[in-house]
Amino acid sequence: MHKKITGASLPSVQALAYLGDARHSLYVRRLLVERGLTKSGDLNREALKYITAEAQAEMYRRVEDLLLDDERDVYRRAYNSSHLNKPKRSTQADYRAATGFEAVIGMLYWIGDEERLELILNESHKEILK
Repeated sequence: MHKKITGASLPSVQALAYLGDARHSLYVRRLLVERGLTKSGDLNREALKYITAEAQAEMYRRVEDLLLDDERDVYRRAYNSSHLNKPKRSTQADYRAATGFEAVIGMLYWIGDEERLELILNESHKEILK
């Protein structure tokens, strides 16, 4: 069951994106280990395919229609944040979408909704799960 939250009960969207980045990275690393990769070089090289702004923007597009109103609100606020760094290796749009995706992941982690978090992560990574 998804927990209804309000913006006032959450950390800033920048903090949520920070948490979401870490939680997403852990998810990707777990999947890669489950696939049987064991060497750190191979793990790091493969993980880079899923943790770039471009990849995360695509992941967001895969789950966009699944998001609930509070998740859409956090995404929108993170996407529109004026505190974003200038992207080095991606477009501004992909960087903003990736930040929004990370903020949604961070929000779900923050409120402890593991069931919803796993659903969003699994749907956004279907190509890895095959």
